[in-house]
Amino acid sequence: MRTVLFIVQKEFIQVFRNRMMLPIIFVVPLIQLIILVHAATFEMKHIRMAVVDLDLSSSSRLMTGKFMGSPFFKVNFSSFSYKEAENEMKKGNVDVILSFPYGFEKKLMTEKFSKVQLVINAINGASAGLINAYAMIIILDYNREVLARNLDPSLLANGRNIQVTENYWYNPKLNYKTYMVPGILVLLVTIIGLLLSGMNIVREKEIGTIEQINVTPVKKIQFIAGKLIPFWILALLELVVGLSLGKLLFNIPIVGSLWLIFLSAGVYLLVILGFGLIVSTITQTQQQAMMISFFFLVIFILMSGLFTSIESMPDWAQWLDRFNPIAYFIRIMRMVMLKGSGFRDIRDSFFSLVIYGFCSISVAVWRYRKVA
Repeated sequence: MRTVLFIVQKEFIQVFRNRMMLPIIFVVPLIQLIILVHAATFEMKHIRMAVVDLDLSSSSRLMTGKFMGSPFFKVNFSSFSYKEAENEMKKGNVDVILSFPYGFEKKLMTEKFSKVQLVINAINGASAGLINAYAMIIILDYNREVLARNLDPSLLANGRNIQVTENYWYNPKLNYKTYMVPGILVLLVTIIGLLLSGMNIVREKEIGTIEQINVTPVKKIQFIAGKLIPFWILALLELVVGLSLGKLLFNIPIVGSLWLIFLSAGVYLLVILGFGLIVSTITQTQQQAMMISFFFLVIFILMSGLFTSIESMPDWAQWLDRFNPIAYFIRIMRMVMLKGSGFRDIRDSFFSLVIYGFCSISVAVWRYRKVA
């Protein structure tokens, strides 16, 4: 045990001697947290709209006013030529075109039926889907007003009124930051843990101190433990700071147990640090370690459910995600922080991380070649 403590002390001395290390560990991730929470969002506001109104009627102006009154749409181009509006879309100046044909109001009043055209830039399929959903809500609201205004009031009075009361669980205000902060905290802890541990033993190789350690009676398991514990502690401290910042700046709810969060985080960090140490033992330079770490990190992040739902992925991707530790911990963080889930609710993901951690640490110890 004393041997491990001496190695841990050595690692902490190396960290604190490096003036750039502490800002990289604490300051940079917190700046990333503040930026990513505001930038990484699927919410769309101020959608640029072009209006082509060939009817110039009160009905067309009423629908246009509904779009202008929405917080999502901003009408920044109007024209009587659809070709001009299309050119603006090709230039990237507008995202959607709302086009009213000539006789829109007349046909609506006489035939009780009329058409309006909505053209959406669908280069980004996800954004196009959201724009279409927002626009349909506004058009359907306008349609209900038209029906209420034109139908016989006695018929409306005889109909049954249905009142809908909306209640959104776990995120009542539908705040996207509430959904993103737990996942981004996992991302930042992962980046620090994987990169620092991935370059740790490699740095010893580059500066030549690994040979000095190899000829000592230090056992492999002691050496790996001494290398792992300092970054495990630093990553947990970073999680503490990140949770505090999320609560103070974004008022993120922490409904569940903090002890359960840190218990899960402690196991998860063993997985990530063990994986980083595996990378460190099979590479010879810090550049190699960083490239391999980023290769796996990008795949793990994109398939973790941080930005897209895992359920919407193909079956083969969902099967591969069973080997993605980031997906397990993001699920745990969101369930505990937002839902208040207990250990029973997260035990499958938790024990998956336990198995993953045991395997990664075992492989790291096995891969480390020590010549005494």
